Amino acid sequence: MKRRNFIVQSSLFTAGTLVMPQNTIMASQTKFVSKRPKFADRKFVSEAVEQLIKKVKAVIKDDEIAWLFENCYPNTLDTTIDFEMIDGKPDTFVITGDIDAMWLRDSTAQVWPYMPLINNDEKLKKLIQGLINRQVKCVLIDPYANAFYKDKTKISHWKSDQTLMLPGVHERKWEIDSLCYVVRLANEYYKITKDTSIFDDDFDKAMRLIVKTFKTEQRKHSESQYVFSRETTSVIDSPPFGGTGRPIKPNGLICSMFRPSDDSTMYPFLIPSNIFAVLTLIHLAGLYKNVFKDIEFATICTQMSEEVDSAIKEFAVSNHLNFGEIYAYEIDGFGNKLFMDDANVPSLMSLAYLGAHKPKDDLYKNTRQFLLSDNNPYFLKGQYAEGQGSPHTGKSRIWPMGIILRAMTSTDTNEIVKCLKMLKATHAGTGFMHEGFDKDNPINYSRDWFAWANTLFGELIIKIHQDNRDLLALNF
Repeated sequence: MKRRNFIVQSSLFTAGTLVMPQNTIMASQTKFVSKRPKFADRKFVSEAVEQLIKKVKAVIKDDEIAWLFENCYPNTLDTTIDFEMIDGKPDTFVITGDIDAMWLRDSTAQVWPYMPLINNDEKLKKLIQGLINRQVKCVLIDPYANAFYKDKTKISHWKSDQTLMLPGVHERKWEIDSLCYVVRLANEYYKITKDTSIFDDDFDKAMRLIVKTFKTEQRKHSESQYVFSRETTSVIDSPPFGGTGRPIKPNGLICSMFRPSDDSTMYPFLIPSNIFAVLTLIHLAGLYKNVFKDIEFATICTQMSEEVDSAIKEFAVSNHLNFGEIYAYEIDGFGNKLFMDDANVPSLMSLAYLGAHKPKDDLYKNTRQFLLSDNNPYFLKGQYAEGQGSPHTGKSRIWPMGIILRAMTSTDTNEIVKCLKMLKATHAGTGFMHEGFDKDNPINYSRDWFAWANTLFGELIIKIHQDNRDLLALNF
């Protein structure tokens, strides 16, 4: 589904090569006209966001980077928000972009770059409250589902999937990170505002259901009833063995049948998502200890976080011949391990972004070096860029999201500049980020309207504005 025709108002251009950026063909008089919807057509307007756009854009020397920032950063608010009051409470439904459904993961990630502004904008604060309320509703419908409809009468495109498809569910792919993102949003909202009004009975029920689901999916006694099978020609769209996944040996880790890309896992113990779960359980323990005053449930969360963390350290870290100790991407508990990464967050690359590691931690540094090497089968190099891809988009497409996360986790200004140059060279003249683009032909890309990637690019520019503002004075 295409949102609009993205055409630079003056002359179209062809991005230059990664090796020879001076080959970029761009008419000197090109005028970068905003790709944002007209003001009256925007889904949601935040004064705080608009002020920040002006502030940051004013110090960006490169006209094209400034144009990309202005288009991308507000894209979630401009195009994906459905906000209203329901039963006296704010309710925010956030579609992913070109699919008219809300992913728990994407919706949190899409609004994340606006979180630092919520104390300065009551409307924006209400929007986040509403998203927390909506995510709680979704979890209570089905904690195993990854994507939902606002209209429960809507028939899913995936209605033929062999799994429990309840009203309101768009897709029922069990992904640990979906539930982690729900906690991540609520915890950050409370951390910033100290507002406890979101912590009602439904929130409490949803959090307990999240922990119960995590425990069930540790599969210590084969207690999981989850199954997912889809009629498809794609081997990554459905777990094997009748939708139950490959065999595992329980070890304290949590099974995830799907990755954040919505691809099925090869080995069910997905390590980045388990690390994300450790952070999630720590956050829940803090909320229940300090806000709910429920020491018993806080202790349950703490104990589980320690159990999963211990299993990660024991079973998911290996000594690589070239890089020293690094994380595996997936394992099965029998000793089999998969070494790769996927651009979607949580990824191994994103662990420093999520707060699981400091950028200079040895284990993270070693893993990151592996990820940016030819030893990683999904680190792709082409004429226009190099970066992480995903099995989701095949063997030749790089994800802008991967390049963005590389820049956001880097402590090297030269690497950050390199990433900005690649992002500038590969948006195919559209002014927006995409899901993936062909490493040798950026015009061949997937998804015109991918709000998460757009907003994440905006978050990168804001981070550079805060941490390395001098870089924005460069022409890329």
